[in-house]
Amino acid sequence: MSRIRSPRPACAGKLDTPMGALLTLILVGITPQASAGQANSVTFNKDIAPILQRSCQNCHRPESVAPMSLLTYQDARRYAARIKERTQLRDKMGVMPPWFIERDIGIQDFQNDISLSEEEIAKIATWVDSGTPEGNPADLPAPLLFSAEDVWDIGTPDLIVDLPPFTMEAEAPDWWGMIPPASSGLTEDRYVAAMEVKEISDVEGGVGGKFIYHHAIIASMGGRGAGQWPVHEVGRNAEVFDPLASPLLAAGSQFLIPGVHMHSNGQRTTAYLRLGFKFHPEGYEPTRRSINLVFGNGEVDLRPMQAGQEVHIYQTLEQNMKMTTFEPHMHAAGVRMCLEAIYGGRTETLTCAGYDHNWVKVYNYAEDAQPLLPRGTLLHVTAYFDTTSDNKNVVDPRNWGGLGHRSIDNMAIVFTPGLVLNDEEFAEEVAKRRERLGLAKGDGMLGCPLCGFEALPNQR
Repeated sequence: MSRIRSPRPACAGKLDTPMGALLTLILVGITPQASAGQANSVTFNKDIAPILQRSCQNCHRPESVAPMSLLTYQDARRYAARIKERTQLRDKMGVMPPWFIERDIGIQDFQNDISLSEEEIAKIATWVDSGTPEGNPADLPAPLLFSAEDVWDIGTPDLIVDLPPFTMEAEAPDWWGMIPPASSGLTEDRYVAAMEVKEISDVEGGVGGKFIYHHAIIASMGGRGAGQWPVHEVGRNAEVFDPLASPLLAAGSQFLIPGVHMHSNGQRTTAYLRLGFKFHPEGYEPTRRSINLVFGNGEVDLRPMQAGQEVHIYQTLEQNMKMTTFEPHMHAAGVRMCLEAIYGGRTETLTCAGYDHNWVKVYNYAEDAQPLLPRGTLLHVTAYFDTTSDNKNVVDPRNWGGLGHRSIDNMAIVFTPGLVLNDEEFAEEVAKRRERLGLAKGDGMLGCPLCGFEALPNQR
């Protein structure tokens, strides 16, 4: 973790005289006036408001999921110390905004990355430590316009479907079951570019006090066949499908919830899931075949009151793959997951991410960062668990933990959807990337072990 250090004079001892104080200022390279100006150089209007608009206000506003609003200077100033504390957690549990990719290892380019840079984290700390100056009103960017529940990360959906509501009592055991089907109302086949799910609740409050859906398996049936859609989980972000292999939503489809996990939240709550879909233009046809590679949930044997416990998972790719997404899934005791690719004696850490079971995040790799992995690649996942009282998600750290469906049980799964590529398609993808990135012969890159080859070696 990097730290910002104040400049110090290159001398030892204490200078108590007026001349000594002046000398100290000269040695540090500032004047009293410059020091005051430096402290006030970071202001809310110029520096902090743009950060909040980009990464915070979509949730931190009235009638959204977060417990406080950060739309105005007065709002943000009230919670300034808390903002500083949460943003400095970086990839650890509780960080805000909730984005847990570790910045010192693995692939760093992702779509829709809401995380803060080190410079932005430092600006927030400076603003708080210097007394939260408001700054020049002329520097304040125009406010964003929101419309309650109708704000979508994928943009305005082409189709919105509301599933039937479900009610949980204030104090009730977890419930697993099915939700009745709902018609899509779709009259023609359409290919889906992006999908987002919102939980609409009849109570006010933030995450954990408003929601009752732990997860919901979403399927569709009708028309040209069945479809399996991304599992909705609390805190999950939108899903953007690869434009070369987007899924079909058939005309006349009905949406089914063959499996749902509900939990109480301390107050009687009725809620339902709202599905939003963005379509490709008419005439779109996929040119690649998609795969949703899911593996894990082997032996999970967690000792009580112990940090740093590991579960290891392995999977060999039987086909060439372009991996588009990394989605770790654990339960309350989970704190971190890393994904490695092993090929030809070369081991690379593709991605490491912290984990917080209150925010099940999906990380979509940027186009030229998507791992291009030849068949035979061995994927190695390390899932890290903490069953001590330091992990606030663990209800009772004295208990042994094993595999199970409840949040107080444990899981270790990774979802890595992507494209299945034959040898010709794989060679084409590698060649395109080499050209786009200007890779010379021998120039490999993280996540593409064969990108250094002008002509791919025989993989048979």
